[in-house]
Amino acid sequence: MKVLLTAELTKIRTLPATWIALALATVANTVLGVVAATDAVRIATRDGAVAVDQFGTLMLAPGYVFVAIAVAAAGTEYRGGQLRVSLAAAPDRTRWFCAKLAATAVVALVAAIPAVLPGLLVQHAAAPETDVGRTVTDLLALLTAYLLLSLVGLGFAVLARGLVTPLAVLVILPVLVSTTLAGLFPSVVRFLPHEATLSFLGRAANPPTSLERGAGLLVLTGWALLFVGVAWALIVRRDS
Repeated sequence: MKVLLTAELTKIRTLPATWIALALATVANTVLGVVAATDAVRIATRDGAVAVDQFGTLMLAPGYVFVAIAVAAAGTEYRGGQLRVSLAAAPDRTRWFCAKLAATAVVALVAAIPAVLPGLLVQHAAAPETDVGRTVTDLLALLTAYLLLSLVGLGFAVLARGLVTPLAVLVILPVLVSTTLAGLFPSVVRFLPHEATLSFLGRAANPPTSLERGAGLLVLTGWALLFVGVAWALIVRRDS
């Protein structure tokens, strides 16, 4: 298992997409942190101008760039017959998938620290009273959200057998689907991954589509487990 885990970590570390996604997410989070701290920009809504910090979808947007790390980790296996090579080297599919899952989770958790910390520190440093406890709590929440979204992305990449579809859907879901259906089916939309993540982070702006923070975490965890479970089943029974 140690050999498989090392091999998977090396694969992820050497993918250009890993470093590109990390760099873009870090820059985007830092810029949003600066903008939120200075309150120099406001977003027009039906209820008037809203501070950037209160616009949850925008503040979470770098997370979907970050998810490309996990999507690439799984999706690149389907390019050029790479999956056949991987499975030939590790015939035990469950063991190989566990190594892929563990490596992706480790990378996502570690990489999320530099991705979110600079922007979070900038934003909290501008507060009238800097609360270290709140900063730590917000950091842990963001790391958890980024990890769970990454697991959703990994499972989605296996399901779609590639990179483009998962990334497109993960971007379209919050931008178009959630906003379009929020007024029609709020009781359904609140359980989608994006809305559950916003609820967990305490950034849900629309009460009808919001959950308690604990419930948001449970729903997001459920989505992550569902996609990971589906990915495992497909690796064992479908892919070759």
